Amino acid sequence: MTDHLPIAPTAAPKAHARITTPLSAREAAQKLEATFLAEMLKSAGFGKSDNFAGGIGEEQFASFQRQALADEMVKSGGLGLADTIYRSMMEATHDA
Repeated sequence: MTDHLPIAPTAAPKAHARITTPLSAREAAQKLEATFLAEMLKSAGFGKSDNFAGGIGEEQFASFQRQALADEMVKSGGLGLADTIYRSMMEATHDA
């Protein structure tokens, strides 16, 4: 016989959660730009060569490398998307 552990219900996610501080909005904008850049690097083929000499986990580790590179690109100024996204979020916050 198997005893099942009770699973407590988790709080439902808030619909339309608001970013309340400029700092959290800036961080969210930078994360979005970094994610975009990582996807662009993947599309460009970065990490598909023998950077890790093959193996079963190469794609997973290549994705970590792309994300780390994208994060550093954003820290260095990126493409400017984070600033545009941030301004847009701040305007939306003030209009609401």
